[in-house]
Amino acid sequence: MCGIVGYIGNKPVYDILINGLKKLEYRGYDSSGIMIYNQKPLVKKAKGKVSDLEKLFVNSADKQGYLGIGHTRWATHGPPNQINSHPHTSNSGEITLVHNGIIENYDSIKKILTQKGYVFHSDTDSEVLVNLIEDIKKTKNVKLGKAVYFALKQVIGAYAIVVFDSKNPKEIVGARLGSPLAIGLGDSEYYFGSDATPFLEFTKRCIYLNDNEMFIVNMKKGLTLREIKRDSIIDPYIEELKQNIEEVEKGGYDHFMLKEIFEQPHSIIDTFRGRLLSYNQPISISSLKKHFEEFKNAKRIIFISCGTSWHSSLLAEYYFEELLRIPVEVEYASEFRYRNPVINKGDIVIPISQSGETADTLAAIKMAKEKGAFLYGICNVVGSSIARETHTGVYTHAGSEIGVASTKAFSCQISLLLLMALNLGQKLGTLDQKRYYRIIQELEKLPETIKTVLKSDPIVESISEKYLDAENFLYLGRGYNFPIALEGALKLKEISYIHAEGYPAAEMKHGPIALIDENMPVVVIATRKGNYHKVVSNIMEIKARGGQIIAVVSKGDVEIEKLADHIIEIPDCNELIAPILANIPLQLLSYHIANKKGCNVDQPRNLAKSVTVE
Repeated sequence: MCGIVGYIGNKPVYDILINGLKKLEYRGYDSSGIMIYNQKPLVKKAKGKVSDLEKLFVNSADKQGYLGIGHTRWATHGPPNQINSHPHTSNSGEITLVHNGIIENYDSIKKILTQKGYVFHSDTDSEVLVNLIEDIKKTKNVKLGKAVYFALKQVIGAYAIVVFDSKNPKEIVGARLGSPLAIGLGDSEYYFGSDATPFLEFTKRCIYLNDNEMFIVNMKKGLTLREIKRDSIIDPYIEELKQNIEEVEKGGYDHFMLKEIFEQPHSIIDTFRGRLLSYNQPISISSLKKHFEEFKNAKRIIFISCGTSWHSSLLAEYYFEELLRIPVEVEYASEFRYRNPVINKGDIVIPISQSGETADTLAAIKMAKEKGAFLYGICNVVGSSIARETHTGVYTHAGSEIGVASTKAFSCQISLLLLMALNLGQKLGTLDQKRYYRIIQELEKLPETIKTVLKSDPIVESISEKYLDAENFLYLGRGYNFPIALEGALKLKEISYIHAEGYPAAEMKHGPIALIDENMPVVVIATRKGNYHKVVSNIMEIKARGGQIIAVVSKGDVEIEKLADHIIEIPDCNELIAPILANIPLQLLSYHIANKKGCNVDQPRNLAKSVTVE
């Protein structure tokens, strides 16, 4: 969570900071603040959005300066208010810090510093850290870089920090452990960000810090990278970014979420590019080819993930067990790391994360690695922590996803997982060749098929208008469509704040049916292939109790059309591909309900895009 931005160089810094924070606002939007240095540090902070912070800069003189740091916050320690906003300044006013993460032992450090006479004005762990750095700098009589180094050796937790000392205004120091931090390299200038989006328009040359690494940028000496544990200088690895600034702009859409829903045909093309090939050699995924023996010899595959990625993992369980005949388990990363799981050498653990920075998933990866598992990572962000911590893996290439509620990243995840399962099943000989090629033929058409589904947007929008006052929703699906019911319910909860639950359709009669009355909308995924008649029976049970039925059906369905209050058609397709298509109308339904209710679609309350703290 939380977004960090910074700059030191020869450009006026105000616009760089403000625009950078706006691009990072998906990471947190409880409050924001910036520090600009111009002869002395000027700090301004505001509760609310970055637009609220802008209103504080009415005096053009306050915007002058060529060095600064900024922060947009998702609250962990202390409520979202102006006092708890970042940047935080040390008692002397000399040192300023922005921080993403959690310092777990901040309370014990705070007590020691309080005994030394330090005064704290906020409820945050970050203010403790900046004063710890100041205390070390003074007591040990060291420069800022060494003070940061010694401070980080004392703290327990996760952090990405950028620190400035007004006594040395030509220098910025930063470090990371658990939370992401990137450095953009310009021409005698340096940019800093929680990801690369704040500086994409200025430079494509980027360094992603690894855990336990810190940097010192000095305008006279340049950039120095150090490994904290060994206190040794390391050579930076500079990446050439392939992202374009257009990817992080709305492109004429009212919201990023809607833009990203409609980007899905193109995103799927990018996911399949170089992997879904000719008829004779349909699938080529280099990391699977290189590590095929690990999958061939695996006794078990474990997927670990959180949120929407957990729903991807659940669908992967259906795909992999069906096509590979290897036992699969799906674990919440947040539970996996705490329950002393049984992991055997030779087990394959597959973490899935859009950002590649999810804190619980990263902790679970480290545990699985220590126990001898083979780690195969799936993520969207190139150079992210999960990509570096796993033995190998694959990128989804969904493109930048700014909307907090994941849409195109989820579709790309499940499309890629199906491609992987087909590839491995064919090589293992567990998949019938005729079935294999039938599914491949449909996958080749998937981007165009998704375009067809997106044409139902006006129908979905019309349906949404009838349920703006609903307080509860139920989502039902069977087999491959069950994870989509869960995902549909999550999307509605996330952005419209309507309570919604997803269930296997057959489980309805084991409790949830008690909730059904004339005020309960029930979304049923009822595609023609896969337990169709049993789902029809479930719909009849709902209808008998007065429930309002929104059904996602295969094109040409006449049986459910007679029962449902509303139908949304998708093209008739293979049952393994149906979930990919059925998910899209549910994304649109959530979007339109939230938008018409006046909710902040892209930045729903209490949420952040990348959960980089526990």
